[in-house]
Amino acid sequence: MRTPPAHVAPPDRARKRRRVTRLTLAGAVAAALTASGIYIAGAQAEEVAVPGRVQAEAFAAQSGAQTESTGDADGGRNVGWLANGDWLRYDGVSITGADLTARVSSHNSAGGTVELRLGAQDGTVLASFPIAQTGGWQKWTTVAAKASSVPAGPQTVFAVLKSTSTSDFVNLNWFTFGPAAGASPSASTTPSTSPSASATPSVTPSSSASASVPPSAPAGWVPVDQARWNRELAAFNAITPKAVTPGTTRVPEFHTDCEVANSAPDDPIVVPGLPGASHMHTFFGTKVDAFTTTDQLLSATTNCNAPGDNSAYWVPELRKDGKAVPIKSFRVYYGSRVKDPSTVKPFPPGLRVVEGDAKRQVDTPKNAGSNQFWCAGSAEIGRSADGNWPVCAPGGNLIFQLVFKDCWDGKNIDSPDHKSHMGDPVNGVCTGKYPVAVPDLSFMVNYQSLGGDGLSLSSGKPSSMHGDFMNAWEPARLGALVKSCLNQNAKCDTEVTFAGG
Repeated sequence: MRTPPAHVAPPDRARKRRRVTRLTLAGAVAAALTASGIYIAGAQAEEVAVPGRVQAEAFAAQSGAQTESTGDADGGRNVGWLANGDWLRYDGVSITGADLTARVSSHNSAGGTVELRLGAQDGTVLASFPIAQTGGWQKWTTVAAKASSVPAGPQTVFAVLKSTSTSDFVNLNWFTFGPAAGASPSASTTPSTSPSASATPSVTPSSSASASVPPSAPAGWVPVDQARWNRELAAFNAITPKAVTPGTTRVPEFHTDCEVANSAPDDPIVVPGLPGASHMHTFFGTKVDAFTTTDQLLSATTNCNAPGDNSAYWVPELRKDGKAVPIKSFRVYYGSRVKDPSTVKPFPPGLRVVEGDAKRQVDTPKNAGSNQFWCAGSAEIGRSADGNWPVCAPGGNLIFQLVFKDCWDGKNIDSPDHKSHMGDPVNGVCTGKYPVAVPDLSFMVNYQSLGGDGLSLSSGKPSSMHGDFMNAWEPARLGALVKSCLNQNAKCDTEVTFAGG
């Protein structure tokens, strides 16, 4: 029988942008500093560990990257889906010489540069690797660069991607930061992508949401605190629903209205602990920064008017000629898309979710069918010159509705892409990988704008519209609303007060 080679290059594929994600470096990898001071990223079982190499997938944080099995000679994984503006952060890197190398591949004729910067995305440039097309996404070559200095001691190094292309332009497999000086890989190291790696976030997750997280949780996945979730479920199941009054509209719904709390280039879900690492966001309800956790939200003040809702909600900033467009109103509807709303459960403690794709940069002409801004209160009377934005008649305003997924996997409150723990109903039922029905969130963002030319999102085109949610509801308050309003297919306001019309 013919035996296939150990490392077969995956077929070249069309590069497709994915949502910005953030993975954490495994604790064992972060501690892998050998006696020589060389930072050694751990090798997978099928990967050949080479002293002095920093594996590209052993980042502590990132924006825009994904990992995949590599066809390079030493096996393991490489980092891909890298485009202009993306970055990778490596902590505890010792630089032992001025001669640096990077293992790269590219199937984009535009090429670009991988800049190594010290301490921050916009920090001092340590070195720059030129990137040219190599003939395929798994056609690997080693490129060299000369360091501008050789700083002493462990360093935080950012690999910042630069290109004129709007598409992915490079894969990265590993770096070297000078001679290995006789270093040898640690047998205890574990790569950040290993299923048995112990996730070590740059910001400690909420203790209330993650007290039961096992040390074997794969990087990026955050298991629910099962004991607390079971207690909250038991309390929810014990609630006696309020009797629905005559004349109540029979739709499963309640809502909360929030005002702008602050704006900042932060995102505590996607890039926690890295202030300024995101595009500008508009936050609603509770003031948020890069270090915000669920525990902090639970004890913070909020401007949302639904009692018990301390959750954080945010979207990218909308701009007109470079200036922020004021928000007219922000309402979040809690509803259900499943056939039987009596099956809906409250959100688990500490749930974090992202909906939409900040990396999606495509045109959205009228009737494109996705990520459409539209006119509320008046008719659309035209389009912007590029066709992407409506023009609203006087008396109306620009609006966007963002609908989240409402089926949960029942296990995790977050995932590497902040989406994979949530799914859509199948034929009106939450089933398969996503068996637990939870409230269906719908952001209604009204802007003080009539649309037209000069508009842009801080994340780019209107197709990049997205939203983030960090659950910080008081369980008893949320449980009462779910039990009386959603489970009974009854329309409520901000409390268990039934509404008609």
